[in-house]
Amino acid sequence: MKPLLFAANWKMHQAPAAAREFLGIFLNAHAPVAERQVWFFPPAVSLVAVVDGTRGRRDLLVGVQNVYWEPRGAFTGEISAGMARDAGARAVLVGHSERRHVFGETDEQTAKKVKAALDGELTPILCVGEQLAEREARKTVAVVERQLAPFAGWPAEQLARLVIAYEPVWAIGKGRNATPQDAAEVHAAIRSWFESRGVAPHELRVLYGGSVNRGNVAALVAEPEINGVLVGGASLDPAGWAAIVRTGV
Repeated sequence: MKPLLFAANWKMHQAPAAAREFLGIFLNAHAPVAERQVWFFPPAVSLVAVVDGTRGRRDLLVGVQNVYWEPRGAFTGEISAGMARDAGARAVLVGHSERRHVFGETDEQTAKKVKAALDGELTPILCVGEQLAEREARKTVAVVERQLAPFAGWPAEQLARLVIAYEPVWAIGKGRNATPQDAAEVHAAIRSWFESRGVAPHELRVLYGGSVNRGNVAALVAEPEINGVLVGGASLDPAGWAAIVRTGV
């Protein structure tokens, strides 16, 4: 299996000075751990500060929270995958629930962003997940498969380059999370979807996100189906984040 992955989505937090201060504390608290990776997704204005602050640490990787699907042009406020790569990013979040439900991004637009990320040599973390009403109607797998549908015709070698993050919308920032068993069931369904399109289960990395914290992370990553976590609020405290990424060490 691939290394266990702990990804920090800082959302609209941690300006450059705060990011540098964070890394000063975090790097002192977290030495490299074999078969474990930590990825940071700061706001775009803090990207260079985090890239510079993590330089020389092969276990740490920095990404951006969003890219546009065109490589250049008159798109005020957007950045391209190539620009992000040139600034030091190596990954990008795509399809996060806030992009879908706050900014109105469609499944087709997320697919265009994933394609742009791959063309720009960024690893996309594609976020999928259901809202509470959909879960209560037992439509979780159907919703996730709908969000994956734009990728159905893609070559297996491209699909294998994706990282998937299952983030139930009802759990994000709500202080509640799917049980490890519930998450594992959805992860297994995601692997089955990719396997039917030529991607071996061990090739695909599937993360869980949604109110992950120090109290529940150990049980989550103990599930064989869960290859890591995508964390929002609990990643903003450097000491707490170091404790999370060192779970089980």
